[in-house]
Amino acid sequence: MHPKWSSDRIIHSGLDVKHWFERPPSVAAARPGICPICGAAGAPLGLRIVLHGHGTRGRLVRGPLRPDGMPEEVEIVGRRYRCQRCGAVLLVVPRGVLRSRLFSVGAIALALALWALHRMSAREVRRRVSPWSVVGDTAAAGWASLRRWVRQAPRLFPGVRASPDHWTDRQRAERIATTLAACAPATDDSLIEHVFAGAAQAG
Repeated sequence: MHPKWSSDRIIHSGLDVKHWFERPPSVAAARPGICPICGAAGAPLGLRIVLHGHGTRGRLVRGPLRPDGMPEEVEIVGRRYRCQRCGAVLLVVPRGVLRSRLFSVGAIALALALWALHRMSAREVRRRVSPWSVVGDTAAAGWASLRRWVRQAPRLFPGVRASPDHWTDRQRAERIATTLAACAPATDDSLIEHVFAGAAQAG
């Protein structure tokens, strides 16, 4: 079992999961500019470093590393730092990694977009997003995680407006996906690619 990220203050890097996994940043590269607890500069010019490297902490992250990729389960190693001023322990991880979630925020957004915008069945979506090839009899008929993620959207994606009470879960998922797509940088990418990219910005 990998340690839970329960006691550390999580800070998200500018790197996404794919780039972090392929080339994890060094201690110096990942060091936060300031301590979010006391405001001290992490490495003030000409002075002693305040945010000292404090080891690493790993966990598994599930889902495709890019919108058109195969579902994977990879280990992400976060970098920990201890503030020499206030004693806070910080954990720097790639953007898109969520506390207490096995799937990345991009994978969750991709799943909702495929289900709501491409009208895929829950079973098809699970094959596209989940690396688990063996599931129980109940899961084989669908994927309960989709509706759970829709219900948890206010916590996963705080910037998405609440949907009317009479909307179906699929309608709510469509609003989530289109809102996330609007958060992505303006490019010629497909709508699904915008949803995937926008999730990392909004999550």
